[in-house]
Amino acid sequence: MTFPIHRTCIAIAALVCGAGAAQAQQIKLMTGPQGGSWYPLGGAIANIADKAGMKVQVLPGAGIANVKGVDGGKADMGFGNSISTVDGVAGKAPFDAQTKNVCNVASLYPQYYQVVANADANINSLGDLKGKSLAVQPKGNTAEFISMQSLEVYGLKYGDMGRVSYVSYTDAVSLMKDNNAQVFTLGTTVPASAIMDLASARDIKLIGIPDDKFQAMRKLNPGYTKLVIPAGSYPKQTQDVQTIGYATHLIARCDLDETVVYKMLKGLVDNKADLAAIAKAMSGVTPKMMAEDIGVPLHKGAMKYYKEVGAL
Repeated sequence: MTFPIHRTCIAIAALVCGAGAAQAQQIKLMTGPQGGSWYPLGGAIANIADKAGMKVQVLPGAGIANVKGVDGGKADMGFGNSISTVDGVAGKAPFDAQTKNVCNVASLYPQYYQVVANADANINSLGDLKGKSLAVQPKGNTAEFISMQSLEVYGLKYGDMGRVSYVSYTDAVSLMKDNNAQVFTLGTTVPASAIMDLASARDIKLIGIPDDKFQAMRKLNPGYTKLVIPAGSYPKQTQDVQTIGYATHLIARCDLDETVVYKMLKGLVDNKADLAAIAKAMSGVTPKMMAEDIGVPLHKGAMKYYKEVGAL
């Protein structure tokens, strides 16, 4: 009789120790630049994780940089953009090699590629940017790479611009306000706080991506989807504006502890309202939508959770 009891005690001790190890582990989470939705979302996730006994260190980042950081072990988890992460898995530019330690945890919400011009800059399409000053994010940001591709389908490149500034959202808005840049590109939710800030100081114009250019961009990356920025999203925006989109998703090291990922994902679903308060698009997200196959391997901890709740 003593042997089964002894074995049970060992098993219980192992479970307790395992849980303690998971709780004690600090998770490094790469987010995004200030002025976008990822940075505050990272803070919300840290608070949710804290309730579950896990500590999360929120780090700045960007879509491409986060995928590289997670793959290289500099971070445990991070936000990614589906189009960039798929390029990483395939080893396509802007990645130098295949990412082999990046797994999907959850698709969260759509991101909108947004091109905003000062209304007095006489810009009606991306084809009008030749000789103009353009503000984009630093290298490593998904939207910066999209900016290159969106110019490419118009037969333009950065060298055709009057100047290209690789800056944060906040600095880009300052450049636009002072007319030291006439166009600003970014990839985030709608409405973007950075664009609202700019619109409070200057009249702006959103520049769309028409169907023919959208199809041309799909040839460059089939992960692009067609989205519409509804009229009224920004001050004095009287018409819908067509643009391109992609999914924001949460990634993790494939070798990150299964229990950690499971608990993190469960916490996100149980506290979805906290995330929706920052990114409104998350309000209607379901576990089934989060589990959608986007071409990135699903983490075992996430797979366990989705199967448990009937999403897979």
